[in-house]
Amino acid sequence: MNGAIGVFVFILAGLLEGAANSGLLDTTFGPAAFSISPVSLTLVPPETMTKQVDLDIRCGLRNSTAAARTFHVRAYLDEETEETILHCERVTVPSRSSTTVRFWWKGPKPGGDHRVLLVVSSKGEQWRENDTIRILDMDTQSPRMLGGAWVDIYHHDEKEGRPFNDELAKMSAAQWRELIRAMHAVGQDIVVITMMFQNYTHVGRHTIERDGYAGKAYYPSMLFPGRMPIASTDPLETILDETDRLGMHVLPGIGCYAFFDFTPASLAWHRVVAEEIWRRYGGHRSFYGWYVSDEIAGNLGEDDRRRQQLVDFFHEFRPFVNQLAPGRPVMLATNCHFIKQANGYYERLLPDVDILCPFGFSRMPKSDISGEAAAEILHRLGRRAGCHLWMDLESFEFKNGVELHPRAFDGIRKELETYTDFETVLHYQFPGMMSSPDMSRKPGGDASLKLYGDLQQSLREKNLVPGTSE
Repeated sequence: MNGAIGVFVFILAGLLEGAANSGLLDTTFGPAAFSISPVSLTLVPPETMTKQVDLDIRCGLRNSTAAARTFHVRAYLDEETEETILHCERVTVPSRSSTTVRFWWKGPKPGGDHRVLLVVSSKGEQWRENDTIRILDMDTQSPRMLGGAWVDIYHHDEKEGRPFNDELAKMSAAQWRELIRAMHAVGQDIVVITMMFQNYTHVGRHTIERDGYAGKAYYPSMLFPGRMPIASTDPLETILDETDRLGMHVLPGIGCYAFFDFTPASLAWHRVVAEEIWRRYGGHRSFYGWYVSDEIAGNLGEDDRRRQQLVDFFHEFRPFVNQLAPGRPVMLATNCHFIKQANGYYERLLPDVDILCPFGFSRMPKSDISGEAAAEILHRLGRRAGCHLWMDLESFEFKNGVELHPRAFDGIRKELETYTDFETVLHYQFPGMMSSPDMSRKPGGDASLKLYGDLQQSLREKNLVPGTSE
């Protein structure tokens, strides 16, 4: 670590300590702002899957006591009987530490709605958690529907975001609730917040380690003073509160430090921001996991030095957030271009990534392999590493050079029918690309209303509207 980066990491550590001294953070163990159970249940994927997918079930255990503690973990399907037990295990958690008990529901699965029941006991205490999963009776891994979307609080590139950024900046708390309800109405129940700070720069093009971080927060951060000029003072709180009510799932975007930047200084920044985000918002039931906002190309970096930084970043970041919130998945979005040039680094990276969500299949470079071939390679790599493969389908198209506009639904439908091995399909993005008539503010205007209406019609035709199973 060079001197400038070392100083920057030291400053970040000081910021975190200052926040703790202010009362925002309790750095001993556990959140100060809310009461949290020692037991949590996380399903990957959440919400909906087909019978072809193996369900990843995670029991998070926290021991906040001064001595090691043994937990007896039992999980059942639909009812608590010996015949329906999915997993049984005893695990000892060290003092003031967290761990995750992870197991899978494999094999044939009956269609319909099912409930995973978790019962954990320790020293005369008992905790119960449960969650519901919908199983579609389909012969593909993909449910061939959009299960969620990215949500920009404000788009980072003014040229790309010109068609909708003015409207996003004016969104009130009530209007963010309307947008979340519009997503829920078409089954888009996984919400990925693109980033919680705006700092539109790239690796190698900034001087953050020397001059400090000048990004602007979308929430009342106590780490950095800059604020984005938007109408809502805390849109993440609003979104989490509404998604709690609707039973949805949210992955806050921890970023952006700088695009494609996974240096040690970036890791230090992500750690303190993740810590603050968890302490402020981790009490929400809909807080599902972590999205690392900084993205990376399909070749995983411009050279092996950058690729190794990426590997090292996730090798340290994932265990860090799993101590904060055991069992919550960590997601990375990469494009799918030139993945053969990654020089073997996917095999090193993916064991420390819970969900890889690649994008760009509809615009493969002419000199590259096909989108279908790229998807097959990524699936093979993901299966070997135990990494979930979701798809980031692009619901936009470029117009007027760089502007993002809603894409025609026929193109979205074609991708849903072509790429059928992704267990969950999200899209980038909902705001500006889709708007419900019930929303009082409609980023993207008439074109976003049309795309939303076309999606509704498609769901009706397939009998895949929320609340029904195929």
